[in-house]
Amino acid sequence: MTKILVADDHTLVRESLIKSLSLNLPDVIFGEAENSVTVMGKVKSEKWDLLILDLNMPGRNGLDVIKDVKEIHPEIPIVVLSMYPEDQFALRVIKAGAMGYLTKNTSSAELLKAIKTILKGEQYITRSIARLLTEGLRQDSQKLPHENLSNREFQVLLLIASGKSISDIASDLSLSVKTISVYRSNILSKMNLKNNSEITHYAFKQGLVE
Repeated sequence: MTKILVADDHTLVRESLIKSLSLNLPDVIFGEAENSVTVMGKVKSEKWDLLILDLNMPGRNGLDVIKDVKEIHPEIPIVVLSMYPEDQFALRVIKAGAMGYLTKNTSSAELLKAIKTILKGEQYITRSIARLLTEGLRQDSQKLPHENLSNREFQVLLLIASGKSISDIASDLSLSVKTISVYRSNILSKMNLKNNSEITHYAFKQGLVE
């Protein structure tokens, strides 16, 4: 019997997703996880054939969760279902070890196709992600400033650019204000920027936020 773990911090999203998939995957047993701690607990205690993971959950960043899961059970395939556009996180997710990346506005038919493809042991790469992967092969010297940020720094950059305060970001990521301030300082230093306004301007110019 195939087992799929659905990880998302919104109960309604998890329930709707499982209900939709169950109609086309009647022989699949579904599990749920609302945060990174629950994900890791279930991965350690049970065998799963697929993990459907949201990037933005309380606790550890989704990219960190991918790394943690792969260290314990490298054979578990992971598909990320995220609110972030492909050009923001897809490359980082694939490089971290995920088998696919889809946005939450993906049709149920494409999600089902991706799941079936990944369960067969194959990556599911959309045309736009394939293009991003090709472009990502350019030399380091050609990288844009934000591509040199760590996964967590990049996440903080997006949240700052979206207008959130340091305290709001700390609350969203379940981290201290001091830790977020350190990430902000790293971002400014690595990207040669001076303040939040320049971070926001850069993010909009590069199309990282709308």
